[in-house]
Amino acid sequence: MKQAKSNDPPGTRRLRPKLAASLILTRTRAGGEVELLLGRRSGGHVFMPRKYVFPGGRVDRGDGFAPLATEPREPVRAVLTRAMSERRARAAAAAALRETAEETGLLIAEPARMDSPKPAWRAFAEAGAAPAADALDVVARAITPPGRPRRFDAWFFRTDVERVHGETEPVASEELDDLRWVSLDEAHGLDIPIITRFVLEELKRRTADPEAPVRCARVTRKGPRFDEI
Repeated sequence: MKQAKSNDPPGTRRLRPKLAASLILTRTRAGGEVELLLGRRSGGHVFMPRKYVFPGGRVDRGDGFAPLATEPREPVRAVLTRAMSERRARAAAAAALRETAEETGLLIAEPARMDSPKPAWRAFAEAGAAPAADALDVVARAITPPGRPRRFDAWFFRTDVERVHGETEPVASEELDDLRWVSLDEAHGLDIPIITRFVLEELKRRTADPEAPVRCARVTRKGPRFDEI
């Protein structure tokens, strides 16, 4: 059987990307300008140390069984399942909510009772709530280029601060410090990864046209590539 050609640039080590999810949390200033939340990664990280990023991280095995108050909306599920199974799509949405809670203390949730929650969801249970995946929109997907010490197949979701249950001011963590609410223009002035710049432009594009297709950014032998999902 003839082996399919790889899109990886020549001479790079093949490392399968791990599924990951991030959340772009937005709010509107008094003058109508939209702000988003970014935090600086700890200098001890191997992957993108000291860079400003959105809350997020790798999808854990247990995320597929998360005690969600609400499931992802059908348009979101439809986009996700073009690239993965139903269970992994649900896990990606749950991971975005879990990581945001762990890294910023902000709970995207609805009032609900959880009996004997796993440690990952205890903060929600203590607040009398459960994660609300229906709050999420899909903004973009990005796959880390080959040859990096870590590779992720990352999905970027968005929701508004109005969907936060309880306290709406973020709290810094070991993962993310110097949490900031910034405008799109201010975000570009921070030390952000190249892929975050792509996601910011996708956010701007989809804010102007919510029906615009979600795109995936990756690197191939011919250079950067942006595909509709």
